[in-house]
Amino acid sequence: MTETRNPRRWLILGVICLAQVVVLLDNTVLNLAIPKLTEDLGATTADVQWMINAYALVQSGLLLTAGGLSDRYGRKRSLLIGLLLFGLGSLAAAFSQSAVQLIAARAGMGIGGALLTTTTLAVVMQVFDGRELPKAIGLWTAVSSLGYATGPLIGGVLLAHFWWGSIFLINIPVALLGWLAVAKLVPESKNPEGEHPDLIGALLSTIGMVGVVYAIISGPGHGWGSANVLVAAGVGLVALAVFVRWELHVPHPMLDVGLFRNRRFNGAIAGGLLVAFGMGGSIFLLTQQLQLVLGYGPLEAGLKTAPLALVAVALNVAGLGAKLLEKAGTAMTITIGMVLNASGLAAVALLGTAGRGYEWMLVGLLVMGSGIALAMPAMANAVMSAIPPAKAGSGAGIQGTVSQFGSGLGVAVLGAVLNSRFAALLPVGIGAGAAGSLYEALAAAPTPELKAQVHNAFADGVRDSQLIGALAVVLGGLLAGLLLRRAARSDAAAALPAESGRGSRSGS
Repeated sequence: MTETRNPRRWLILGVICLAQVVVLLDNTVLNLAIPKLTEDLGATTADVQWMINAYALVQSGLLLTAGGLSDRYGRKRSLLIGLLLFGLGSLAAAFSQSAVQLIAARAGMGIGGALLTTTTLAVVMQVFDGRELPKAIGLWTAVSSLGYATGPLIGGVLLAHFWWGSIFLINIPVALLGWLAVAKLVPESKNPEGEHPDLIGALLSTIGMVGVVYAIISGPGHGWGSANVLVAAGVGLVALAVFVRWELHVPHPMLDVGLFRNRRFNGAIAGGLLVAFGMGGSIFLLTQQLQLVLGYGPLEAGLKTAPLALVAVALNVAGLGAKLLEKAGTAMTITIGMVLNASGLAAVALLGTAGRGYEWMLVGLLVMGSGIALAMPAMANAVMSAIPPAKAGSGAGIQGTVSQFGSGLGVAVLGAVLNSRFAALLPVGIGAGAAGSLYEALAAAPTPELKAQVHNAFADGVRDSQLIGALAVVLGGLLAGLLLRRAARSDAAAALPAESGRGSRSGS
């Protein structure tokens, strides 16, 4: 970090958060538009899946590459290009005349999203010093929670009064304002080693990530043993293995593989993967619980979920996570946060049933939000503080990749657990072919009594899967805390022999 603080650093953080909002709003509103997209564009189920997945696939596949490029060629430049691509992609998406055009536009938005996701956090690392950094990351994290909370509400209002393209047009003024603000306020920063392109590394990492992410996305629908999934996973894993080998030997690697020798970095990554697994899968199950178990509509479900995000925003803005981090340390803060998070998840699973009022679920959501407010900034700070500032873009790419990868795995695995439990709990007389869908199982139930049993079986499957997600979250928090504590002790122990060695040599 620079010794002289940038006097406009908090204003720059506001600009960075504005750029981050562009990505987050789009991630949360598209699901609400699916019925209108199906009607207006004649989209099939497969088309709708690709409208959603094209963005996630391209963004996830390019995170490592985008982070490396921002380090080499300038983070301000990457922000400007990312906002431009995202805005143009949103314009093309809003006026798409076919499902294919919308899928292509979403893929283009994914390129911009990858640049923005990695670069915003990297810029935060550049303009804030050690004492202010946890609070800045906490506010950056709060924007993520705010985007999650407001996305469905904004989308619901737009879809109630305008055509489906309005959910994409809303991105354009935000992207334009963000572009002008970045151009005016954000300082340029890059890796001082200079612009040494690693085109082979970028190609290998993109192929590897796209292959693995495609397999995760497609696994639940096509079957984990299908040729599509196995080939994609195989190609992705081989490409990533070759990528690691290449990065170990190239003079100017896109990704410094040596970072993985840092125990503090590995602790944060390992814990973050499990936490993202539990959180991604559990949030996916929460939407199922609210709509399919409790019977809320999409907009109402978004409103019911909002307290989770709003309490996380409020606590981060108040700086509670940063204060606890300063007093208790990274390991303890992450552990406390994830235990709270897991407790909230378990409460939502056990108390959020059709026979109870929403207020019981609300308690769990508020506890979850409190845990997120404590743990997420501490986790991001642990990852980024273990990385040299010159490679902040690559670090943000790794952090984003772990989050996306873990979340995708959580949705896939916990979704598979839900399907398995649902099939096992279905009453006798419902065909096995209906086990993959609540709607199909209800349609196959000939009597009201059997329909009630089917609904209860699905509710029990959601509950059991959520409890597994809660277990993953608490294990992730405990693992991260343990590894980070060991890393701190190891660093302290390594420093002592060096000091005593110098003392004994001087006295001999």
